Amino acid sequence: MSTTGQRADRPTGAVSTPPQPPGRRGRALPLPARNLLAAAAALALVTALLMVTGDLTALRLAAVGYTFLALAGLQLLVGGSGQVSLGHGAFMMIGAYSMALLVLHLPMLPLATNLLIVIAVSVIAGIAVGAATARLHGPYLAGATLILAVGLPGIAHRYHDLFGGSNGLNVRMAGAPPFLDGIVSTSQWQALVVWFTALLGLALLATVSAGRLGRRMRAIRDDETAAAMAGIPVGRTKVVAFVIASAAGGLAGGLQAYVLGTVTPSSFSLVLSLTLIAALVLGGIAGLWGALWAAFAVVYLEIWASELAETLNLGSDVQNNLPLVLFGVVLILVLRFWPLGVQGALQTLRARVRRS
Repeated sequence: MSTTGQRADRPTGAVSTPPQPPGRRGRALPLPARNLLAAAAALALVTALLMVTGDLTALRLAAVGYTFLALAGLQLLVGGSGQVSLGHGAFMMIGAYSMALLVLHLPMLPLATNLLIVIAVSVIAGIAVGAATARLHGPYLAGATLILAVGLPGIAHRYHDLFGGSNGLNVRMAGAPPFLDGIVSTSQWQALVVWFTALLGLALLATVSAGRLGRRMRAIRDDETAAAMAGIPVGRTKVVAFVIASAAGGLAGGLQAYVLGTVTPSSFSLVLSLTLIAALVLGGIAGLWGALWAAFAVVYLEIWASELAETLNLGSDVQNNLPLVLFGVVLILVLRFWPLGVQGALQTLRARVRRS
């Protein structure tokens, strides 16, 4: 058969499509599905790690999990939309006290329902604060959120009967389900619950950051006037960013109350808010990976400093202040040599390896 005949046998409307390589098939998945798959893989890794560690390491990993979630919400707010918040610890306090009050007064509710209520309360608080500060910029916004971080813990002292005053609230959380007795301990189960919840929240934050809303936030961060001229609703977008960050912070606070079983106003002082923003700068403010390194720094630098103080038999005043001093030294060194934080340094190193 001639070449002309072969061409005539083909359908005129058909277009041959070469098979896609395996690497591109994964990219065909929707972004939320890819983020959920990544979260499932991370949860499997955390579960395997928890199965070979003790209760103390499980509690520390749980602390990394809810701190990671809080920092991820702060990263979306500061690094995504350019709004500087010094009151993120206040939203963690709202979530923690909401969880404690729910367990005390409505003990029949399941944990999942409590977490959903905590998110709803945090969203309402985020709407109130975000709407009030939507027109503020730079130091004015930082000052307004700073007032929130300073003033909110005082409410616990003012309404002692409801919030327990300086002693806070002590709650008894449910442990592992009966069918898991002898398989996982209570601490391991709590760490699994924290990471399962945190990874779901992180998958949602990653989807928002990479989607249309995330692009609008970055446009406002880069040039608010140009974003408004392009038709982006600046005020509404800033409020939405504040609400998402407050929901993440409130959920992190609720998970902290679930793990520790106690909530005190001293745990959510101004120092916590300042530590979160400083740790985010240390880890890298440009993405969620930076929030992960920041979470490890917040949890483990304090632990290592306390262990060092005990090993050297230092006084109680030194033991209380050494974690802050160590954190400040590490922050200065990181910013001196890696201005973009730990994640920025890793990205630079990876780029050099690829070029070489």
